[in-house]
Amino acid sequence: MQLRTIPPAEYARLVLPLSAKLWKGRRSVETYVAQTLEIAGGAYGARYYRTIGLYDGAALCASSKRYERTVRIGTQRLRAFGIGAVFTPEPLRGRGYASAMIAMMLDAARGSYDAAFLFSDIRPRFYEELGFRLQASRTFTLRADTLVRSRIEIARLEERDWTGVRRCFGLQDRSRDWSFARTPLVWDWVRMRLRHGSEHVRGAEANFVVRERGAVRAYVLGMRAPEVDTYVVDEFGFADRRSAQQIPALLRGAAGDLRRIAGWLPPDGARSLLPRGTVRNRRDAIFMIAPLNQTGRRWCALSERPSQNDGVWATDHV
Repeated sequence: MQLRTIPPAEYARLVLPLSAKLWKGRRSVETYVAQTLEIAGGAYGARYYRTIGLYDGAALCASSKRYERTVRIGTQRLRAFGIGAVFTPEPLRGRGYASAMIAMMLDAARGSYDAAFLFSDIRPRFYEELGFRLQASRTFTLRADTLVRSRIEIARLEERDWTGVRRCFGLQDRSRDWSFARTPLVWDWVRMRLRHGSEHVRGAEANFVVRERGAVRAYVLGMRAPEVDTYVVDEFGFADRRSAQQIPALLRGAAGDLRRIAGWLPPDGARSLLPRGTVRNRRDAIFMIAPLNQTGRRWCALSERPSQNDGVWATDHV
């Protein structure tokens, strides 16, 4: 049994037609394949993304995606990698191939990486048995009319605004105990995935900003989903305390005539800007961490501290 990198074209041929019914969402199989190949061929993908297979001789028994990310704890940087799209062909299921593949991936990373992480869409217990630990994974829902109205002018996010969005994120990020670091390559990857819309089963991308003298002071990334009368928030950010007070009005403006606003429960520094609303545990995309050394255990301990906030934005989803 060996772990091997699966070349993107081979992964598209051998795995994606089989896994499409699980993860293509509302996309056609052709779009699902094309977008997966676009990620692999992008600047971030070429350097930090791989598709991995467990082979028994020449036979591919299980596969997964592997993403590298840097975690920031204060000024310290941790090396971590994400595991996603774990898949075993149906005739081979129940034989322990996926468990063996993940265990081998974790063993191979020891000494070079501090932790692994994933967002589980299946039984978290399966991953707990392999050394992953559950982290807070919640959603919020609130009525749009509970947000205050304010006379701010919001606008659709344009290409020229991304520099300002990155600046707002960086300023806000400094106040957090830990976060996934965002390099320019990671931002390219985030933007690509937002454009794909692959994280949502319905809706259309709808990103907005508040500008002052041409500079972005606040932003929200999300989807308008009229089918469920909801604006779905992926992330929001602001430049300073005064701009932070504009976030409720920005979200209300983004929702427009939609009655609800929903999304993953925001991290610290952002959650306090929202009304209480309804908070529930997520049933999918459950965040989990497998520490591989003492540094990784420190990250896990920080993430597991009781909090009214969660640790990740939806845009961090692997």
